[in-house]
Amino acid sequence: MPPKSKPDTSGFDKLKKDLSAGRPGQLYIFHGEETYLRDYYLGRLREAILTGGLGEFNRHDLGAKDMSPHALEEAVDCLPMMAERTLVLVTDFDLFRAGEKDREEYVRILSNLPDYCCLVFLYDLVEYKPDARTKLAQAVKAHGTAVNFPRQGQRELTDWVRRHFKAQGKEADPRLCEELIFLCGDLMHGLQQEIGKIAAYAKGDRITRADIEAVATPQLSAVVFQIADAIGEKNFDKAASTLGELYQMQKSPYEIMGALGKQLRQLYSARLALDGRRDSAYVARLWGMRYPADRLMVSARRFSLPWCRRAVVRCAQTDLAMKSTGQDAKELLTTLLLELANTA
Repeated sequence: MPPKSKPDTSGFDKLKKDLSAGRPGQLYIFHGEETYLRDYYLGRLREAILTGGLGEFNRHDLGAKDMSPHALEEAVDCLPMMAERTLVLVTDFDLFRAGEKDREEYVRILSNLPDYCCLVFLYDLVEYKPDARTKLAQAVKAHGTAVNFPRQGQRELTDWVRRHFKAQGKEADPRLCEELIFLCGDLMHGLQQEIGKIAAYAKGDRITRADIEAVATPQLSAVVFQIADAIGEKNFDKAASTLGELYQMQKSPYEIMGALGKQLRQLYSARLALDGRRDSAYVARLWGMRYPADRLMVSARRFSLPWCRRAVVRCAQTDLAMKSTGQDAKELLTTLLLELANTA
């Protein structure tokens, strides 16, 4: 598996410059995993364009079902009312899956946007997959900006978490912020909710680990990581009780099996990296990780390379048995954990 490349943030940087200068462009494509940032900058774009008491009259929304070259051209051609500009927002319409004739029309429209119009294509439930060979992709590149909102890096996200705790009157140590990110995931919408819960629960001015553990809702991958750690400590009781907590959270054995399989593959790659004198940064690039790579390397030191290899094989065999033999899935998963703990 080749190391994953860093996401292109040039469009994001261009958008911020446009907004800071007070001169939003005429065409933007908004896409990416970090919906919190996307919604935040869409809000800033609205504030910059929809000015005055009649601002909302200059906003035109089009959904995928309503979208056509004619509908888009009508929205784009609408003159602003008592304002300088209009905002046209097209949600979840895949430009590149339109028919050939429609694509030619879209090229014509995008190449001749009036100065007063700001057109935004918002990709939320639909993935943005441009075909760089097409005239449509060239028109987007020539006349607009594709803005990717990727998951944030560790330093930026840790600072963001600390600022949001501070806004609620609480101080949080950077290491605890990293713990929260690892436990609850690295998407800002989810973290914002967790920060609100923890800040409301915490009695003191500083957030503690106990505050986080008391009310934070862990993501599946973090809990499965805890199971693997318990196996490394040869603590089957802890692994089994953590598995029971996942069942109480209504997680299916198939879902848990998928997460456990990925965790064991990551553990195997970390063990290989250790034997090859590679560091955690290498493993992080390999898997596109941001946070648990250091933890993964520490965990991998508890296991031998043959054990990791065998664990990956047994996990795949158990997964196949769960899906093909009709045996009880929970029983198969519990048996696998017992086997892994006994041989660790």
